[in-house]
Amino acid sequence: MSMTVGMVGVTMLIGVVLLALIVVLLFAAIFIVPQQQAYIIERFGKLHKVQFAGIHVRIPFVDRIAMKTNMRVNQLNVQLETKTLDNVFVTVVASTQFRVNAQNVATAYYELRDPAGQLRSYMEDALRSAIPALTLDDAFARKDDVASDVQKTVGQEMSRFGFTVVKTLITTIDPSQQVKNAMDSINAAQREKEATRQRAEAQRIQIETQAAAEAEKTRLQGEGQANYRREIANGIVDQIKSLQAVGMNITDVNNVVLFNQYLDVMRSLSESNNAKTVVLPASTPGGYQDLYEQITKAMLTANSTSEPGFVK
Repeated sequence: MSMTVGMVGVTMLIGVVLLALIVVLLFAAIFIVPQQQAYIIERFGKLHKVQFAGIHVRIPFVDRIAMKTNMRVNQLNVQLETKTLDNVFVTVVASTQFRVNAQNVATAYYELRDPAGQLRSYMEDALRSAIPALTLDDAFARKDDVASDVQKTVGQEMSRFGFTVVKTLITTIDPSQQVKNAMDSINAAQREKEATRQRAEAQRIQIETQAAAEAEKTRLQGEGQANYRREIANGIVDQIKSLQAVGMNITDVNNVVLFNQYLDVMRSLSESNNAKTVVLPASTPGGYQDLYEQITKAMLTANSTSEPGFVK
């Protein structure tokens, strides 16, 4: 009886052990691959398969997970010093984004031991080939073209190893401080030159406008002076006709007109702001007679060499 009980106990123990072993083997056989990852499964040290996101089964102690590969995009920053076509040394910083190609996970794992280091070498080589072909100004202006060329070159090389270059950016082109100062001086000189040209142009326009205004002013003044003299002449003619109409002879008329003109001139001199002293003849009637004779002689002299005037 006791032997039977012992056999049952041993059997139960063996069953528990077997059950535990099955559970352990089951847990060892089942594995889960997270999203955006890929597991490389080797069987007896040789590539067996690549498993992507989801639940999978393997043979315990036969199959092993050799590598857990991240499928997300990685970024590598590369900084190097090189010189441009015009012999200016610059520090270039480039950022490249890359990832493992889903169709070539095994190639990426078995072909490259240090993918980031290999990519860095390709980037530096491509940059040292692209930047020296450009001047400093072209390097700044064509950063996108340089990045595109670098991405194309590096992408072709890395694709052989199962990697895809997603994007390459040239984030910094930094010359030395002395070169920056020189560039600022050149830029300031060019801007000052343009400012001087603009100021000269503005001054030229101002001079031309002022000259045109002065010419117009002179023209208008001439027209006004001519109209003024014309009105004076018309007034004198009307005055002469009025005096003749009341029976005065031409000599008396001329005397009256000249005397009125004389008085107008004297009044203008006395009212002028610049006139401080007005000198009159000692004997006004006598002085006037002398003035009349001088004016008459002058008019007769002028009439002898030109057309007759209004004195008839």
